Formats: sequence, structure tokens, C-alpha cells
Amino acid sequence: MNKKREFDVIIWGATGFTGRLVAEYYLKQYGLNGELKWAMAGRSQAKLEQVRSSLGDENIPLILADSHDKDSLESLVKRTSVICTTVGPYAKYGNELVAACVENSTDYCDLAGETQWIRRMIDQHHEAAQKSGSRIVHCCGFDSIPSDMGTYYLQREAKEKFGEYCQHVKMRLKSAKGGFSGGTFASMNNVMAEASKDPAVAKNLFNPYGLNPKGEQFGPDKADLKSVKYDADIGAWVMPFIMAAINTRVVRRSHALNGYLYGKDFRYDESMISGENLSGRLKGYTGLVVLGALMAGKPDSLYKKLLNKFMPSPGEGPSITEREAGFFNFTVIGKFKDGEIMTVKITGDRDPGYGSTSKMLGESAVCLALDKKATAKIAGVLTPSTAMGDALLNRLEANAGLSFSVK
Repeated sequence: MNKKREFDVIIWGATGFTGRLVAEYYLKQYGLNGELKWAMAGRSQAKLEQVRSSLGDENIPLILADSHDKDSLESLVKRTSVICTTVGPYAKYGNELVAACVENSTDYCDLAGETQWIRRMIDQHHEAAQKSGSRIVHCCGFDSIPSDMGTYYLQREAKEKFGEYCQHVKMRLKSAKGGFSGGTFASMNNVMAEASKDPAVAKNLFNPYGLNPKGEQFGPDKADLKSVKYDADIGAWVMPFIMAAINTRVVRRSHALNGYLYGKDFRYDESMISGENLSGRLKGYTGLVVLGALMAGKPDSLYKKLLNKFMPSPGEGPSITEREAGFFNFTVIGKFKDGEIMTVKITGDRDPGYGSTSKMLGESAVCLALDKKATAKIAGVLTPSTAMGDALLNRLEANAGLSFSVK
């Protein structure tokens, strides 16, 4: 979509914890002078040099820019085919960067899970990005690649094997191991702070179709699960999944952008499996209490300030041993109109918030940069599945430690 540039990918925010992991992954997976030409960027030369030194290759190109300096961002995005950014909360640091990418026909991917900000980017830039040829792809980490690409995979397999799409898809997190992301927590706090000040933001956050195109923000799905209930399709109790608030909206936007391929009556929901029998039910209620504690309190309340002291800060993360010991495992249920069911399993080989997320984001950027002929011939503010489809699935399985399989 854009002419050949100096770099294929620039990692923006390489001095942060996740940005450094993406750079580490690129160096190991692609080297410096192979098929992928990449660089690291940030606002501090000293910190960039420290990261480069820790990676052990002094030839990694470094670029300086500032999130709120338009000229520096313009210079940055003109040098690359794709900007891969880990700098959040995106509502605070992402506005000018997205605008620069759209204006200069540069592709973009991030780890945003901030529904209210993504809504603003859609409203401000979707049409302009369509005209410039820029692909703006949010949610390229644990939220929301397993959900979006998992639904895409299940429906692709359903059509190939049975000649029709599933009418209802249910994503269930079966198990996971890994620390809570400080960046995710900071973004959640920012979302809640915006919602407490602006009723329009709050209204959009609670709309299950809040990321759908204008005039199409409605459908059969209701609010995300807020209690503990028994799911007969999997024979277990389920509880709310904190990432459902963004993941479900992304899957529904994908469906809308694809022209409602699965039908206007298509439904999608997410939750966590807490277990079977009474123990599973009790575990679900315990989880509900923990989730309530995380979400309770006004953004500037004393309770929230105390809670923040016990949560990881942005830029902090688990050790390499902890990342490599982590994993995630989803069960995806697809229900056809006649009630028949097909099941898909999705796994990741690292902790969701850091080890796996950094590889998912890294491969999303590589896919945008190198697989142009194999990806969708559309532009705008897109989702992982609508922008990259099979090409991204292939990369995730070949390189990023994810697996998708029909059970």
C-alpha cells in the first residue's frame, strides 16, 4: 500500500518492557539484515542505547521522536512501512501517531484495549485511512487476537467442513498462567476515568456494538456476563472475563466490516471457565469478588490509590523464567442453527500479557509489512482478522507459539 521505505517496521516504545520484548523477538527471529528491516524508536537516546546494549547488537538503528511532537512523528512514520507501538495508555499517547500514519499512508498496529479511544480513532480516521491506503490495526495482543483470529478460524473451518457458518460463537478461557499487565491496568484506569467524566464515553463502553460502523451499532448480543452461570455446552460454570469488554467489540466490528458474513443474527460472547460441580461454582464467585475489587472505586478515590500501590506499573513485567512458564488455553464453541456444535482449541506458549503478546504484536507488524499480497485489499481502521486473515494465522502458528485446532 505504500512505496518501499527505509524500514519495514519501526518499534515505537522500544524502551518500555513490552517494546523491548518485541525488539528481542525480532533480533532472535529475523536478525537485522534479513528479510525484515527494522529499527527501534523512542524519545530518549540514552534509554534506547541501553536497550540496544542489553540486546547485544550495536547495529540496531535508533530513531528519536516524541508522542506529542508532530514534526518528529511525521519524520518517523515516513521512514517505515509499519509502526508497531507499545506506548500506552493510547488515549494519552496515541492520537498524534495515528494521525501521522494516516496522513502518510503508513500502516500501524498496537496493543490498545481502550474502547473509548478506538471509537475516536474510527470516527476521526477510518474514511481518511481508506483514502490514503493506511491500515490502522488496534488490539494486536492478548486482547484481541485469540478472540478475533479464533472466531475467524472457527468460522473458516465451519464453512469448509459443513458448508455453513456458526450462528453463535462462545469463547471460553479455560486456563492461563501469567502476571497481570501493568500497562493493561493503567489503560483500564484511564478508561474508567474518562467514563466517569463523560456520559457519552460511558454509554459507548456499555454498548455491545460500540465499535461497529456508524449507524450499525446494534444487534442481538446483550451486555457481557456479570455473574456466575452454568454453561451446558461445556458442562462447567463460567464467570466474567475482564478482557471481554474489548474482545467482544472487536469480533463484532470484524463481522460488520466483513458485511455480516455470518448473518445479522450472529451472536458472540466470552467468559472464563471456573470449573465443574460445586467447587467450580464457588471458584466463580471468588473470581467475581476479585474482579469487583479491581473495578471498584472512583479513579481518584483513596481506595483506587491504595490498589494502585499493589498493582504492577507500566514498564514492569515478569522475569524470563516466569514468561516462559506462562501459557493460555481457550475453548471456542461454535453453534450452528440446528443446534449442532463444533469446538476449537486455541493455545499460547508464553504468559498472555507479555511473552505471548509481544510475539503476537511483532508478527502482526511483520504481516502488515511483508505479506501485502496475501492480506486483504482494504484500508481503514481495521481489526486483525479483517486486515490480515489467513496470512496472520499462518505467522502466529509458525512463529508466535499459538495453535488453532478443531477438537
